Amino acid sequence: MIEIDNVSKWYGDFNVLKHCTTSVTKGEVVVVCGPSGSGKSTLIKTVNGLEEFQEGDIRVDGTALKDKSTNLPKLRSRVGMVFQHFELFPHLKITENLCLGQMKVLGRDRETAMKKATALLERVGLEAHAHKFPGQLSGGQQQRVAIARALCMDPIVMLFDEPTSALDPEMVNEVLDVMVELAREGMTMMVVTHEMGFARKVANRVIFMDRGEIVEDATKDDFFGKPRSERAQQFLSKILTH
Repeated sequence: MIEIDNVSKWYGDFNVLKHCTTSVTKGEVVVVCGPSGSGKSTLIKTVNGLEEFQEGDIRVDGTALKDKSTNLPKLRSRVGMVFQHFELFPHLKITENLCLGQMKVLGRDRETAMKKATALLERVGLEAHAHKFPGQLSGGQQQRVAIARALCMDPIVMLFDEPTSALDPEMVNEVLDVMVELAREGMTMMVVTHEMGFARKVANRVIFMDRGEIVEDATKDDFFGKPRSERAQQFLSKILTH
């Protein structure tokens, strides 16, 4: 579903991604982890063209991002993205946040869009809040709305960029529960996160990055049981002792 082939990226002289190669198959959940500044978020943003890259190529469901004939907005509409900060429109009610993309991008009529929005708000446990504004919801609730909004577009893959890192600790689980359910339903997912409990529960593979490189790309059992690199061992020893 996602093929990342020898991708490198620079910000000026700073080489933020170095020859990154990996893939995500249909129905697979891949967690990307590593220390701050390792290139995790940059890598995931290259997958739907939010970040440009200078070398290599990325294919999503067979479509090459570097191909000049590729319609990037159309491709992005098929790739759900959930950010660290919820990116909801504060002046629109929750249902409007969920309907806007469906109507503008997918061309659905209001009735169809509203039906989809209502079903997905129910799925994330927020149907009672449909007519509120984002500012009237907690951070955890807003992030669940953001997930529902992404799902409204019928994505073939979901990308999550540290979806719980801006939340108060007591709100983290309500978002992770929705993500666990998605994974169990077979959604293809690439997740940048420090939540190792989530990785252990649902990831098929774990990618560990450091200084712009993919240092390890292993099954979760291998990664947590016997990480090969000393850098990953150090990372796990710090993150799993708390």
